[in-house]
Amino acid sequence: MRRYLIVANRTLTGPHLVSEAQARCALGPCEFHVVVPLNPAAEGMVWSEGRARAHARAHLDHALAHLRDAGLDVSGEVGDTSPLRAVGDALRKQDFAEIIVSTLPPGASRWLKLDLPSRLRHS
Repeated sequence: MRRYLIVANRTLTGPHLVSEAQARCALGPCEFHVVVPLNPAAEGMVWSEGRARAHARAHLDHALAHLRDAGLDVSGEVGDTSPLRAVGDALRKQDFAEIIVSTLPPGASRWLKLDLPSRLRHS
């Protein structure tokens, strides 16, 4: 069975991510593990780490239910505030066939501005 790592936050329940995951399932049995990097600032507000972690966990739980409703075998965790470190932590625990990075569109995506996909490819 192929395992895929998904790193996402605001796009976690979007149709593009669900389509990408379902396309991989069409190739054979697979499972997914989602990492949501902790975001201590949201909508211009700064939160305590505990409040940010609770918000991220609720967001992740909602997304996992959504992805399961779409027929996906999925687990997940809240990761480090750095998406690069969050992915690195997940990779130290398990092996994955592929990493799927789900971002906002160019211009709006902080992860694309940080060149996250390229940095993950080279790490």
